Amino acid sequence: MLQTLLCFGDSNTHGTQPITSPTARARYDATIRWPRVALTELGTGWELVEEGLPGRTAQFEDPIMGAFMDGRPGLRIALQSHGPIDVMTLMLGTNDVKTRFGATAEKVTAGIAGLIDIALGEDMQTRHGGFRTLLISPPPVKEIGLISGEFFGGRDVSKALAPLYSDLAKARGIGFLDAGQVVEVSDVDGVHYEADAHIALGHAVAEAVAAL
Repeated sequence: MLQTLLCFGDSNTHGTQPITSPTARARYDATIRWPRVALTELGTGWELVEEGLPGRTAQFEDPIMGAFMDGRPGLRIALQSHGPIDVMTLMLGTNDVKTRFGATAEKVTAGIAGLIDIALGEDMQTRHGGFRTLLISPPPVKEIGLISGEFFGGRDVSKALAPLYSDLAKARGIGFLDAGQVVEVSDVDGVHYEADAHIALGHAVAEAVAAL
């Protein structure tokens, strides 16, 4: 029987390439995107649901990109649309450090806690017959490139997320992976990943999922 992996996140789960022009929103193909790399690494006993939305936050309605960027209703929709799932990865927080949200690292972590509590709640766990969760802390942003203005002050906030996410994962009894120990964001736009980083992260996620 196949096991199902649900990857819930933002543009770096979607596979958005580093942004080189104001209108460019290219996406890596399936051989490069880290969820697909993880699926291949896990082997034939797994199938994948990719739920990466560019711009998604853990908790904020975005005044520019839309209210639907708030990950909380999105997670409920994803968990009710797919399944039964066996493992969910959750990697959000990069967009939460945008200047317009004014969030501290603690506030970003609180948003992640809300998502975890949705996933671990009786309703969702019962719906899927129970599933495991891997929380992934994204690598810190760099304030460079075309979209650096959106992340003014964001690097210091994002650098503080990993230890908070780790403590939260322990408190909730779920898995944890610090992606910042595996990959860095691209120097092109300071937010998205180069192809080799996707591949490296995919391998690391597969290892973490297998160890849950």
